[in-house]
Amino acid sequence: MPYLLRGALIEYASDFLGPLPNVVIFQFNPETITRAIQVPARPTGGARRETTQAGDPPLERITLKAEFDAADYLKTNNILARQFGVGPQLAALEKMVFPSNKIGALIGQAIDAIGDALGLGGGGEDAPCQPIPREQYPRILFIWGRTRILPVVIDSMSITEQQYDNLLNPVRAEVSLQLSVNATNLCSDDKVAKGAMEYSSIAKEAQAILNLANTVELVADLIPF
Repeated sequence: MPYLLRGALIEYASDFLGPLPNVVIFQFNPETITRAIQVPARPTGGARRETTQAGDPPLERITLKAEFDAADYLKTNNILARQFGVGPQLAALEKMVFPSNKIGALIGQAIDAIGDALGLGGGGEDAPCQPIPREQYPRILFIWGRTRILPVVIDSMSITEQQYDNLLNPVRAEVSLQLSVNATNLCSDDKVAKGAMEYSSIAKEAQAILNLANTVELVADLIPF
């Protein structure tokens, strides 16, 4: 049986737990993904361009539905599934929308307190509070196969909890997501997003070139000269 790649959302460059990213791997790959490419309206009047001149870059939106089910984990007596169902997966997804890090701050304070007790510095009343609260949207990568690694922003998230255990933890849930591909500009300091976008663009261009192998004979029939 061939190895099955799974889609994922990865929040990077955050203060989740120090160097650890916030990762949600799809338990079941969505059966369908809708990609809508919105072409901005061309300027009119004095600001209009020639019809062959490109305007603002198109905006790509991705819509998908992810499903989570604790049944398999419960069969293996997974302690997290028994205590929380699919709550951890849902919480990790929600954190990509609500960038709060109270637990991370408590861990940072605990580390500072231990360092201060050992005489290593980092504590005290005048010490800066770590981690620094985020002032920007979470930076997220949408990974779908080997050729699509895209920086995205979550536009909307709808969670339907479908079944609960005896502690009222959700054990089955469906999450509808709408993502916008974040087309970074040349001045952006987000090297991860720029690298992912460039990689995905090159992979798409390479596939478009490979498509010539399927069309060369048809083109020869269409153009007789």
